Amino acid sequence: MYSDRVLSGMRPTGRLHLGHYHGVLKNWLRLQNEYQCLFFVADWHALTTHYDTPQVIDENVRDMVIDWLAAGVDPAQATLFVQSRVIEHAELHLLLSMMTPLGWLERVPTYKDQQEKLSEKDLSTYGFLGYPLLQSADILIYRANLVPVGEDQVPHIEFTREICRRFNHLYGRELGFEDKARAAVKKLGTKKARLYEECRTAYQEKGDDEALESAKALLNDAQNLSMNDRERLYGYLEGSGKMILAEPESLLTAASKMPGLDGQKMSKSYNNTIALREDPDTITKKIRTMPTDPARVRRTDPGNPSNCPVWQFHLVYSDDSVRQWVTAGCTSAGIGCIECKQPVIDAVLAELAPIRERAHYYEENPDQVRNILADGCEKAQELARDTMRDVREAMGLTFG
Repeated sequence: MYSDRVLSGMRPTGRLHLGHYHGVLKNWLRLQNEYQCLFFVADWHALTTHYDTPQVIDENVRDMVIDWLAAGVDPAQATLFVQSRVIEHAELHLLLSMMTPLGWLERVPTYKDQQEKLSEKDLSTYGFLGYPLLQSADILIYRANLVPVGEDQVPHIEFTREICRRFNHLYGRELGFEDKARAAVKKLGTKKARLYEECRTAYQEKGDDEALESAKALLNDAQNLSMNDRERLYGYLEGSGKMILAEPESLLTAASKMPGLDGQKMSKSYNNTIALREDPDTITKKIRTMPTDPARVRRTDPGNPSNCPVWQFHLVYSDDSVRQWVTAGCTSAGIGCIECKQPVIDAVLAELAPIRERAHYYEENPDQVRNILADGCEKAQELARDTMRDVREAMGLTFG
């Protein structure tokens, strides 16, 4: 069984395009072979910004999951589920909100950034302010220790780590924990006890990770500590008593190099996408009509590939020999733009043909999609219930 657990989710935006495939799904296909993976539809997150158009969510969920399956996400290897079907996410979100400082939420970088980007919407809502905490609950409910994210999402994982530490600090205490921990420190001996206390202070007051690692190494080498004392000193070191929730780490993923048809980032909002299930004729037409180097007004005008959006597609889909052919032909006007685009058309159609074929099966068998999600929701809920049992006990919610 895998020791590491990966969690990743996507908002249901409907049918996916090549940007999603190269930016997220190809990474998921690799991860599902290496780790225990949970991939979820973040439908509650969709409501944080689209609370006024809920009617599109149901259809978007179905379309997105079909694209996951068509791309090769395997329900035999990964757990696929819908966030709103595992109500423990909401319970943990509520309980975490009791101890989350308001200032922490307002400091999340994407809070003001998204408000400015979506200025046409009223995002002065409780749900939008709290969505980073819901994101934290999504991760912590499964005790997932690895979360694949791009650079821009790292602050969200750091926020989750802070929430986790605060929760463990407040609720992970055994009766008389501090007295027992101080007594355990003395068992280290004078010199090691002093070093442990110095490292503990440096970590808790300044966030010095090197000091944390030094103290852990010291505890690992201490031969005369019982298992209970060692665990107490780990908890005392990190400012907690007992680890109830697990701190996740960012699993950095490379940014998608898939450009849009106009050279900008591929995005529905720019209307420059190629959908995973688009028919071959439409794909061919879209690529054939892509803008090229403005210097090539006529067929006989030489151009520069670096000024052409089509070249960005060659960087994704073509090998060195094709790129050399394009560079030589473009700069000398030896080939025309239509000729240059043909290898890209062939490569994109070849990549999407098996995806479209698998998608057709799931379109024809919608019950299969529902069964996969129902099975995944059941597995996810089992893990979530285990966590919530510990959380409720730690917060004193076990009466009756």
